[in-house]
Order: sequence, then structure tokens, then C-alpha cells
Amino acid sequence: MREPTGSYPSVRVQGDGRQVVSQAGSVLLVETVRKAGLDTAMSAALGPWRKPRAVHDPGKVLLDVALAVALGGDCLADVGMLRAEPAVFGPVASGPTVSRLLDSLAASGERALRAIRSVRAEARERVWRTAGRAAPDTGGMVTVDLDGVLVIAHSDKEDAAPTWKRTYGHHPLMGFVDHGPGGTGEPVAALLRPGNAGSNTASDHIIAAQLALAQLPKKYRRGRRTLVRTDSAGGTHDFVAWLARRGRWLSYSVGMVITDVIHQHVLKVPASAWTPAVEADGEVRDGAWIAELSGDVLDGWPKGMRLIVRKERPHPGAQLRLTDADGMRLTCFATNTPGRPITALELRHRLRARAEDRIRAARATGLRNLPLKRMAQNRIWLEIVQIALDLLAWMPMLALTGEARLWEPRRLRLRLLSTAGQLVTTGRRRILRLARHWPWTSHITAALDRLALLPNPG
Repeated sequence: MREPTGSYPSVRVQGDGRQVVSQAGSVLLVETVRKAGLDTAMSAALGPWRKPRAVHDPGKVLLDVALAVALGGDCLADVGMLRAEPAVFGPVASGPTVSRLLDSLAASGERALRAIRSVRAEARERVWRTAGRAAPDTGGMVTVDLDGVLVIAHSDKEDAAPTWKRTYGHHPLMGFVDHGPGGTGEPVAALLRPGNAGSNTASDHIIAAQLALAQLPKKYRRGRRTLVRTDSAGGTHDFVAWLARRGRWLSYSVGMVITDVIHQHVLKVPASAWTPAVEADGEVRDGAWIAELSGDVLDGWPKGMRLIVRKERPHPGAQLRLTDADGMRLTCFATNTPGRPITALELRHRLRARAEDRIRAARATGLRNLPLKRMAQNRIWLEIVQIALDLLAWMPMLALTGEARLWEPRRLRLRLLSTAGQLVTTGRRRILRLARHWPWTSHITAALDRLALLPNPG
């Protein structure tokens, strides 16, 4: 090391290092793949796409791309970062081989998508069962949030179109399981749509909900153990009717547009009928009140639907809308949950805002743009993105504790996955040594110990 001449040390750099492993912390994701049984299941599911005398297994090729995306990659070529570390990732296919597989899967359409999704659902059930109390089961219920995501296209791609925000690209509709305050979340649906797809298209919400429910373990498909939440884009007659027909085993909490009929009913609600809103800690929310509407405002909607409206003082400088009343900002949602106080139901619906955190994590994990030309190819890419997000959710669920379980992908990469290591071979053993001075080395080693104690699939 030379003498420093400024604020930072000056070092001489040489490119001849040996047995140095970049992204050594990614062994956490590799072990998660193994414990979830993703490797063997994906290999079996994609067996029909393996060509005679092929060197690389299609299942591993797809998982390699997903691992690259989980580590921060945003295109197929980024799988090269795994190819450079065979000691951690094993043999990795070349770029042309990866592209040919994606083209082959895309050409198979729904058949390939069903194969990939079935593996994800099977692995999810195994991970949740293994995680036990750490699984996203809050009070015996799983919450699925549906929300649209705008993905900007910087070049001409199939079905890219102007969006409602005057941008250009695609408008996928996604579903995320909310892990609650003790975790993050994981994707369970991704419906790729053109950029000009409507926000409140009922048929798209139904398809996305079906995809999401198919990803959940079977025990959550009965006895109202699953709650579907949406913003006002889901508040259409057809979608609410579809949800209501599954009312014996499905609960919903759907945002509603403030129509003129709802607005007129709000104006007639007496002051004594308004209840102060509450926060997650049970404290009363100052400046916000809730009431339940009844009567002919529910005409034409499914039986058992409850309509709950919230009014609050707007933030300083906020503009009121035509549908607001008496200087108060109005919002509304519908639910089929009986017997619970409206304050608890309104708080539950307001926590849907956590879906924005999941969208932010998705944008940081391969959804910043769609890298491929054709719509069918980008549908496969969306499945790869979801596998990457699954791994980034399952690894903390199975292996991390405390605050680390709440870390989003960017922080996981910065503190854990990007850690470098030294590969040491002694006899027949290979040992990956991490830097003792790295502040989060103990997190990695403790997490690997927890993963090692978990049962292997099969």
C-alpha cells in the first residue's frame, strides 16, 4: 500500500488474484434453492424442453438466470456473473444457450408457464411448512394484494404502448403475499399486459386473483383463510361479484371509487355515526373518522357486502377533489368480513399500502424494464423475476432473524450477498472463508447454520 495522498488510502491493484470468490454471500440463495427443492423440481418440470445430448439442464439454466436477477442483474447476459464462480454455482450455460432456452419456453406459451408456476407453488408450500411460525400466516389468514405496475420501455417492444401516466411501456398486474409487520412479501401473480391496459379491467383482476390463489397452499383455499385486497381499480361490479361467489372461503377488501351515489350518502351520515380511525398501535388517529354506509347505496352489489367510508383532514397544500365533502378527503372500500369493528377493517385495508414496498422491491429485482423483444419472451422473464423475488423472501423467512428479516433486496445485496470470500481446499473439503472484519459476516454464517438444520426435500 502506498502512502495516502488524500482522504482515502491509495492501493495498488492487480488482476491476478486466485481463489477469491465474488458474491460469496449468494451461497445463502443457493442453499435456499436446495432446501426449497426448487432445483430438482424445476429440472423435472422442464425436462420436456431438454434437447437430446444437451449439456445443460433447462431447470438449472432458468434458476441460474433467476439467481442472477436476485443478485441485481437485469438481463439474460448477467448470468455471466454466475459463470465466473463455478465453485459456488457449478457449470453455467453460455449466453446463446440461455437465449435459446428462453425462446423455446416462450414458443410453448401456457404450457411452459404452467410448468414453472406449478414448481413455484410446490416449493412455496414446502417453504411455508418448513418456516412454521415464520410463515406469512397472520392470525390464520394470508393476505394477497393485487396492484398494477408501470414498466417503462426505452425501445420498441411488442405490446408496448402509451400508459395512463403518459409514459410508454407495459402495465403488468401483480399479486403479492403480505408477510405483515414481521417480514416483507413475495410475489404470487404477474399478468403481463400492454401499456394501455385499463386499471380497472375486471377480467384482468380475476385472472390475476386466480393465478395468486393457485400459488397458495391448499389449506388457504377454504374457510375464508385468504384475504384479497386491491385499491379502487378492483372496485368493479364484475370483480366484486366474482369474489363474492367464493365468499365461503375467500375474504375481500376492495377500494371503491367515490361515486355520486356514495357522495350523497356520505353527506347524510349524522355526526354521531362517525368513529375515530385508529393506528396499528391502537392509538386514535387525530383528524380521521370512519362510518359504514347502508341502504340503497348497496343496491346492485353482492349480498353481504359492507361499504365503509373514511373522511380525514387533507394534508396542508393538498387539493380537494370534486368527490370530497365539507373540506374532508373521502376514501371508501368494500368488504365481506362480518362482525368486526369498522375501525379494525379500515386499518386492515389501509395496510394495503405495503404493496408499494413490494413493487419497489420488484423494480429493484428485474422489473425496472422488460429486456426482451417479444411479449411471450417477457412473460417468461416475469416468471424469472418472481422466482428471484421468491428466493429473496424465502431466505430471510428461513434463515434470518430480527431486523434482518425486514431487509429489502437492495440491502440484502449490499450487506450479505455481495460479500467476498476466499475459497480454500483442504483434502476433499472446500471451505469458503468470509472476511472476519465484515460487519455482517456473523449474519451470513448464522443464517447458513439455520439452513443446514432444515430438512432436505424428498
